[in-house]
Amino acid sequence: MPRKSNPSDAALLLDHQLCFALYSASLAMTKLYKPLLAPLGLTYPQYLALLCLWESDGVTVSHLGERLQLDSGTLTPLLKRMEAAGWIRRERSAEDERRVLVWLTPAGQALKQQARAIPQCVLQAAECSLSDIQALGAQVRALRDRVLAHSH
Repeated sequence: MPRKSNPSDAALLLDHQLCFALYSASLAMTKLYKPLLAPLGLTYPQYLALLCLWESDGVTVSHLGERLQLDSGTLTPLLKRMEAAGWIRRERSAEDERRVLVWLTPAGQALKQQARAIPQCVLQAAECSLSDIQALGAQVRALRDRVLAHSH
């Protein structure tokens, strides 16, 4: 028979951990996206990279890494797979050869049309309005920024 914890240990209960709520919500979101992205042949990280490129094409790899909060050890293999799939092309900047620019190919641009229904599917699954999702996203981003500022 399991032992009940001491009430003074409430701060250590799993259900009281914000980190676990965020982590498990992230897992649930990734699980939700998987069948939505499968028909497009995309993984969730590839979808995130494409979202950035659909906003602003021809950005540097370092800008993309900052935007996605990925280090180059994670981002480079991701971009190589996307390039091999024909969705992006990478090229050295003519002005500064140390910089690598990422551009969408026509196939990468075409995926945007195919992905248009995904946000609505997420809203329906979350049973939230767009304004609720946007407000929650703003709160989570603000939390992330405060935690990052504290950890540096």
